[in-house]
Amino acid sequence: MTAFDSPAASPWIRRYAPAPDAPVRLVCLPHAGGSAAFYSGLARSLSPGVDTLAVQYPGRLDRRNDPLIKDMTELADRVVTELLPWTDRGFALFGHSLGAVLGFEVARRLEAKGRPPLALFVSGRDAPSRHRPESAHLLDDRALIEQVKELGGTDPQLFEYEELVRLALPVIRADYEAVAGYRFAPGPPLSCPVTALNGTDDPKVSPEHTDAWREHTTGAFDSVVFPGRHFYLVDRHAEVTAALAHRLAALTGERL
Repeated sequence: MTAFDSPAASPWIRRYAPAPDAPVRLVCLPHAGGSAAFYSGLARSLSPGVDTLAVQYPGRLDRRNDPLIKDMTELADRVVTELLPWTDRGFALFGHSLGAVLGFEVARRLEAKGRPPLALFVSGRDAPSRHRPESAHLLDDRALIEQVKELGGTDPQLFEYEELVRLALPVIRADYEAVAGYRFAPGPPLSCPVTALNGTDDPKVSPEHTDAWREHTTGAFDSVVFPGRHFYLVDRHAEVTAALAHRLAALTGERL
C-alpha cells in the first residue's frame, strides 16, 4: 500500500501506515504551512491499532500546483467532502494550531451530517470563541520567515535554501490569511469529548483560552500539558502518541 491508498484515491488524504483492520481512524490536520508528512511518524507509531489519515492541503509538496485556499470555511467544506468516504467506522480528529480550528469546523459539519467523530483533539490553539487578532499574513517576507523560525517546528537549515523558502512563503501566507479571516459562528456545541493538548511555554495560547474549549462540547473535556513551546509535539512525540492512544482505546474499548 502507498500513502495515497483511499476509497476515492483522493489527493487530500495520506495514509503513511495503513491499518485496515484497526477499530478506529484518526484524521490529522496540519498547522499553517504544514503538510500531511508532519504526521507520518505519528501514523507509524499508532499503527496497527489506529488507522491514521493525514490531510494534505492544496499548494504544498505534490499538490504545489493546486490553488491555495485562503478561507477557513471553504477549507472545512472541502475537507468534509473528502473525509465522508472514510467515516465507515469510528474516527477521531486531531489538529494542531490552524488544524485545531479546522478540526473543530470539520467536526461541526460532520455532526450535522449525522457522522459525528468519537473525539476531537485540539493542539496549540485557543478556543474558537476566544478570538485573537492575527496579522502575520501582512508581514513582509523577512519578518514572516523570522516569525516561523521563532515558533519552531521547522528545521532551521531549510531556511538556508532560497528556492525552498520561495516555494513555502505563499503557502504559509495563505494559511495565515485563512486563520486571520476566521470568525467563530455560534451554533450547537459538539457532542463528542474534546481534549486540548498544549506546550507549557507556547506563546500562541493561554491557559484560560484553551480551557474555554470545554464550552464547545456537551461531552467530556480534558486538558493535557507537555513541556515545550508551540511545537512541543515534535520533541514530545512519545508522550503525545501515548496520550492519544490511551484516549482512543478508552473510546473504542479496544487495546491499541
